[in-house]
Amino acid sequence: MPDIIQLLPDSVANQIAAGEVVQRPASAVKELLENAIDSGASDIKLFVKDAGKTLIQVIDNGCGMSDTDARMSFERHATSKIRSADELWHIRTKGFRGEALASIAAIARVELKTRLSERDLGTRIRIEGSQVMEQEPCSTPGGTSVAVKHLFYNTPARRNFLKSDQVEMKHIVEEFERVALAHPDISFELDHNGSELFKLKASALRQRIVNVFGAKYNERLVPVKEETAIVSLHGFIGKPEYAKKTRGEQYFFVNDRFIKNSYLHHAVNSAFEELIARESHPSYFIYLSLDPASIDVNIHPTKTEIKFAEERSIYAIIRSAVKNSLGKYNISPSLDFEQEDIFNVAPISGNVSIGAPQHKDLEFNPFNKEKESGTRSASQAVRMSGSGQFAGNWEELYAITREDPGGEGDGEMLPQQAAIIGDSMGDSEAQRPVFQLHLRYLLTAIKSGLVIIDQQRAHERVLYEEYLGKLEREGVRSQQLLFPETVQLSPADAALLKDMAEDLRKLGFTIDAFGGSDVVINGVPAEAGNIPVEHLIETMLEQLKHHSDKLANSRSERLARSLARSLSAKAGKRMERVEMLDLIDRLFACGQPQIDPWGKPTLLSLTMEDLKKKFKSL
Repeated sequence: MPDIIQLLPDSVANQIAAGEVVQRPASAVKELLENAIDSGASDIKLFVKDAGKTLIQVIDNGCGMSDTDARMSFERHATSKIRSADELWHIRTKGFRGEALASIAAIARVELKTRLSERDLGTRIRIEGSQVMEQEPCSTPGGTSVAVKHLFYNTPARRNFLKSDQVEMKHIVEEFERVALAHPDISFELDHNGSELFKLKASALRQRIVNVFGAKYNERLVPVKEETAIVSLHGFIGKPEYAKKTRGEQYFFVNDRFIKNSYLHHAVNSAFEELIARESHPSYFIYLSLDPASIDVNIHPTKTEIKFAEERSIYAIIRSAVKNSLGKYNISPSLDFEQEDIFNVAPISGNVSIGAPQHKDLEFNPFNKEKESGTRSASQAVRMSGSGQFAGNWEELYAITREDPGGEGDGEMLPQQAAIIGDSMGDSEAQRPVFQLHLRYLLTAIKSGLVIIDQQRAHERVLYEEYLGKLEREGVRSQQLLFPETVQLSPADAALLKDMAEDLRKLGFTIDAFGGSDVVINGVPAEAGNIPVEHLIETMLEQLKHHSDKLANSRSERLARSLARSLSAKAGKRMERVEMLDLIDRLFACGQPQIDPWGKPTLLSLTMEDLKKKFKSL
C-alpha cells in the first residue's frame, strides 16, 4: 500500500488557520488593532467599508517594520513577542502566536505599508491568497498601514455565511469598543463608509467610557478599587437603577486584555443581589492586573478566554470590592449598628400638652362569653363574639357560596348562579366578565371555560402585527412634539439610528441630526405620546442591538418587535375595563394570538372539565 500521509500546502494550511482566527470581519479588525497596539502606537485609525466585506484598513503611528520584518510578518508562526516556551508564561503583549497576518492574507487581498521612524523610505507589500504579488520601496508615514480588501474572496462559501451589514458592523463596533476601553491612553478613530463613528482622544478611563457610550454615563458610574497580593482591581460599576433587561455594558479586562468569564460575571451579579430585579443585568468596567505567570492566555484562538491559577480567590475579591463600593457610595442599603433605640421617634415640641390616656369600657373581658357591653363603639360592633360567629347578618353576604343541596358537588349550579353565568356569556360588552389580576394578567370567561392572558405579551403581539403591516403599507401615524427634544447617543447608537432613518420614519419617528452623535426628535408614533422620548429611543435601540440575531431576519420585523416591546403595556399597569376588553378583542384578531413576537405564550385556557377535575381532586 503506498504512503498516503503528506504535508498540506502552505496555502491550504493558512486557510485552515484562518478558520480559527478570522471568523468574520470583526475578527480581522481585532487582530489588526491589537498588532497596532503592540507596535507602541499612540494614535490608531480604523476605516471600514460595507461592514468590512469590502475594506478593513488600520493605520497606526507605531514603530513600523524593516523590509525583512514586513515580509516575515506574513509567515505562519512568525512573531517578535516570544523566543521560547517559557516566555508563554510571561506574556504582556496582545499577540504572540504569529498567525494573524498569515491567516488574513490567506483569505483576502492585503496591502501593507510600513516604515521605521529612522528611515526615509518604507516598504509596500501586496499579497493575494497567501501569494506575494509585489514588494517594493515606497514613501509612507512612519508606522504601519494594513488594508484588507475583499475578505473571503477566495472562499465564497464562508462569505455567504456572513450576516447583514448591520449585524457585522455591530460586531466590529463591539471589538473596537473593547480595544478602546482597554487602552484609554491611546487615541482611536473609526470611520464606516466615510462617516465618522468614533473619534476618541487619549483620556482618563472614566472619560473614555463616557466618550464611548455617551455623556449620560457620567452620572451612572461608581468607582471600584481594591489592592491585594493576588490581584489589583480598579474600574467602574453602574448604579443599580440603571441596570438593563438585556446584557449590555459588561467588561472584564485582565492585564489590558478583554476576556469573557461567566464565573467572574457571577461574582459581580451576586454583589448586586437584592439591589436589582432578578432579570436585570448591571453594567461594569472592571480591570484586573496580576502576575502573567498566574494566568494562561493560550487556551483559545481569539484569546478571549483565559485560566486563572487562583480563580476562587479572585471571585471573592471582586464580589467584596463591588459590595464595598456600593456601600461606600451609599448605593446599597446599610444598617446603623450604633442606633440603640428600637424606634426613632421625633422629639415633641414644647407647646404640646400631654394628658393622661382615657380608658373606656374598663370592665370588658374578651374571655367572658356571657357579658355583652351595650355601649360598644362602631369598631367593636364587628368584633367576633365568644361563640366564634360574626355579629350581624353576615351570612347573607356568602349566600351564593352555600353548598349544593345535592351534596355531591356534581357540577350543577343553583338557578340563581346559572342565571348569573348565563348573563355573563351574553354578547353585550357591558355583560362580558373581565378582571385584572395583580396588574399583570387579564381573566375573562369564554364558552368553554376561562382564559388567562399576559397583558404585556398580548399587547406586544397586537402592536407587532399592526406595525409590521403598516411598515409594509402606508406607515404609522406620527405625533409631532410641541417642543422637539435633543437626545444624546453614543456614536454607535447614532450610526444605527441613521442607518434605519427611513424605516423609523415609517414607524412614526421624525428624527434630524443635530451634530456629532446628538439627534433631535420632532415626532414619535401616536401611541408613544405618554412615554419620555429619551427612554423610548434608548429602549428601542437596546432591543435592536441585543436581539438582532434572534427570530426575525428582516429589518422590518426587528423594528416592529423593538417598538412593540417599547410601547407595550408593561406588567404593573392598571387597565380600565374598556382597555382590557379592547386588548382581548385585538389579540384574538391577530394572525398568531397564542404567542408574542419573541415566541413566548400569551394566554392560558382552562376548560370547565379542567376546573371540575381540579375541584374533584381536592
